[in-house]
Amino acid sequence: MRSFFEFDRHQTTVSKEILAGLTTFVTVSYIIIVNPAILAAAGIPREASMTATILTAVFGTLLMGVYAKRPFAVAPYMGENAFIAYTVVQTLGYSWQTALASICISGILFTVLTLSGLRSWLSTAIPRSLKHSFAVGIGLFLAFIGFSDMGVVALGVPGAPVKMADISSLPALASLAGLILISILLVFRVPGAILIGIAATTAASVLLGIIPFPEALLSAPPSIAPIFLNIDFHGAMTWGFIGVITSVFVMDFVDTMGTLFGLSSRADLLDENDNLPDIEKPMLVDALSTVAASLFGTTTAGVYIESAAGIEQGGKTGLTAVVVAILFAFALFLSPILTIVPANAYGPALVIVGMFMLQSVRKFDFDNYIELIPAFLTVTLMVFTFNIGVGITAGFIAYVVLKIFTGNAGSIHPGMWILAVLSLAFYLFYPYHT
Repeated sequence: MRSFFEFDRHQTTVSKEILAGLTTFVTVSYIIIVNPAILAAAGIPREASMTATILTAVFGTLLMGVYAKRPFAVAPYMGENAFIAYTVVQTLGYSWQTALASICISGILFTVLTLSGLRSWLSTAIPRSLKHSFAVGIGLFLAFIGFSDMGVVALGVPGAPVKMADISSLPALASLAGLILISILLVFRVPGAILIGIAATTAASVLLGIIPFPEALLSAPPSIAPIFLNIDFHGAMTWGFIGVITSVFVMDFVDTMGTLFGLSSRADLLDENDNLPDIEKPMLVDALSTVAASLFGTTTAGVYIESAAGIEQGGKTGLTAVVVAILFAFALFLSPILTIVPANAYGPALVIVGMFMLQSVRKFDFDNYIELIPAFLTVTLMVFTFNIGVGITAGFIAYVVLKIFTGNAGSIHPGMWILAVLSLAFYLFYPYHT
């Protein structure tokens, strides 16, 4: 196992990788409950959707660990699920079976592009400044989610979109105590600080009556039969549906690319040119996971930014992902106990992880505005629009525009022209009314 996962080359150990897997699973496991809840708005049966969510995570994360050998968790994406439920089904009026066809078609396209080498070629076209901006933007994005989950920030009013929440509430106080605990443990370099903080905050939430202790520890997994292979390709063969397929394709493309570079930068997996070696492997895992997700009956799957929590605990190899996959498999039967971790418990972990990911800002070239402005737009728009795809695509377009108007169009990598066009398509088909 040591040679298979190359522990020595990555300077890690089995214990570190297992701890990293536990930490990543705890921060990602919310998807077991949240994804079915969102897709229920599209009419997808919640119980079957929960099983589909877990099976997708097991398939994708195990493949990521064994084939791509990366410490990344794979599961149905947040954002894409809301797009399918609230825009494609509720607003545009397509059935969820037809909506799943867009997921399957996008996954097949990704698989073909990955096997052809086009996706990895495009990844080398991205300037260093933008690659590092992905990590910084995702870090702030995670921190924002964390503060929201903690009950520290809340929706504000027009002109002041966010404000401080009622931090005198029991969930917020327990969460703040968890943040302080993690911080102190980190100062003293205690291994597993993030996981300890999550567990302690969860225990405190149970004792304070914030969340109930589960009535059962074991449960049989719900049947997936109502949604398995229930895809309507015929309904997707219309001109109007092309916009849906394009939106899903571009959203997944930019989210996956940004997340891969952001996480890999933090895990020190990038090479001397700030490229991810063998990037086609995790990209192929992403593509195949999306196809599998549609067959199981759920939405686009890909690498989760919360994998950063496990990376901060020392996860650098595929064993981290294998541990996460095993825990997701157990979740089929242990969901009552494994899903009790409340948002106020993993919120502090996301804040701390966001802080760690800010280190990539040191690699920004603050004297080169052609590089700095697109990086800045990427970071800020990720957070202020609450959409990773918006930030990344804005950065791509800004970089090309600045190069053109400063007389440097000839230095633009051919792949960046393609990424800019895809980014424009993203804004063309973006559902602004949602």
